[in-house]
Amino acid sequence: MSEDTKQKNEQLKEFGQMELNENREQHKISMICIIGEIEGHDCLPSTTKTTKYEHVLPKLAEIEDSNEIDGLLLLLNTVGGDVESGLAIAEMVASISKPTVSLVLGGSHSIGVPLAVSTDYSFIVPTGTMVIHPVRMSGTVIGAKQTYDYFKQMQDRILGFISSHCGAKEERIEQLMMNTTMLSKDLGSILVGKQAVEEHLIDEVGGIDKAFLKLHEIIKNQ
Repeated sequence: MSEDTKQKNEQLKEFGQMELNENREQHKISMICIIGEIEGHDCLPSTTKTTKYEHVLPKLAEIEDSNEIDGLLLLLNTVGGDVESGLAIAEMVASISKPTVSLVLGGSHSIGVPLAVSTDYSFIVPTGTMVIHPVRMSGTVIGAKQTYDYFKQMQDRILGFISSHCGAKEERIEQLMMNTTMLSKDLGSILVGKQAVEEHLIDEVGGIDKAFLKLHEIIKNQ
């Protein structure tokens, strides 16, 4: 096994990242996987599958700065996680000047929704899910007006980001977020496959084949 192959395998194993360049279009694609729970400033248990934002942010900076990488493919199967870290990744993906495409696989829940819509074009597989719900906090929370104002500010940031990066209106996203009829013990909505497209959150239903075709198309037309 060559050193280059070993390095690629290690990068995929440790960070869920890989460079793809053996395609007919001769485009160099950087693939990043956002899986499990997005880990923020606090370390999660070793038994929890996580995506660490300190691994993803430097990679995104490298993609933007590289003369060799032509585009980014973002694969998503996440339950959400740290709001600030997830939003930071989404903002960075959205600001990349190179073509970007996302693909929602098993699910892209909670803060995974901004991540899914942060790219130039987005796909979701037919059985993929997106869960939209209000901001939650764990641990001790002070029941004061300032706390609720902070929650509202954070929620408005998320709503603003989502609505500015997809076809859904902010009012409709908030309606889905505050839905009381779908989740038995919580507020929110679950969108499956084409429902996410019908709500204008995701551009198209499709799998990895369509995601690659679209990314190569955007690269060629830029």
